[in-house]
Amino acid sequence: MIVAEVTKRAYKRTSGGQSLKFRCTHGPRKGQVRASPAACNAPVSISKSASFKKTRTAKGGMMARKSGITKRINPVSNRVKAMNKPRARGRKKV
Repeated sequence: MIVAEVTKRAYKRTSGGQSLKFRCTHGPRKGQVRASPAACNAPVSISKSASFKKTRTAKGGMMARKSGITKRINPVSNRVKAMNKPRARGRKKV
């Protein structure tokens, strides 16, 4: 399989603003935005997965509230949201 078929380009919020990354379209990380296409098919770390499952159980509600506030208020988040929306291609109908 060619790696380029497994991803699409998408913007992601970074410390310096936003940068162009790769959105995984297949595999265990489908829908996630990663720095490289190779990261989409990297093996899943079972210990990290188990550790985060515990964290999410304990603090999931708080994490959701905090990320929601960030996504609504942070100007970079709003810019990235707009940049990742699909644009209409072709001529406009008159």
